[in-house]
Amino acid sequence: MTIPLYVLAAERRQQLDAIADLDLADDVLADTLESIEGDLEEKAQHIVAYVRDLEGDAEKIKKAEAEMAARRKAIESRVARIRAYVLDTMVKNGIKKIPCSWFVISVAKSPPAVEIFDADKLPRDYFAEPPPPVPSKTLIKKAIEDGFEVPGARLTQGVRLAIK
Repeated sequence: MTIPLYVLAAERRQQLDAIADLDLADDVLADTLESIEGDLEEKAQHIVAYVRDLEGDAEKIKKAEAEMAARRKAIESRVARIRAYVLDTMVKNGIKKIPCSWFVISVAKSPPAVEIFDADKLPRDYFAEPPPPVPSKTLIKKAIEDGFEVPGARLTQGVRLAIK
């Protein structure tokens, strides 16, 4: 009685799946693959077919990841626009706080941020390396908070929507 090809292929696939799930070291993996019965050419064909299956799975996962990332970015963008709308509406109407049973919505001050309005006027002491030198907002913020005037930069303070 001969064993049908689909049964042999299923058994081989099951063996290869079990081996792949073990996450073996390269030398142990080679020894394990070598122990599978069958001639060298047949084993190589099955192993390469299995590798192609895995490559296809990886490509499908990569595509799904890209689609999910795009979807996440779209949702994050929608959230930002809605938050901006609520904040703008509250500010325009002079509303500082809206309490409700689930959360409290409020207009809160953002932490001070450095605004560089003229980078050419900034002293070189406020640039970070490596090249090309770029203004270090951390150094600039510390200097301004310590009472120094930094030509070409200032601290600004905006507002944000706080939901607690």
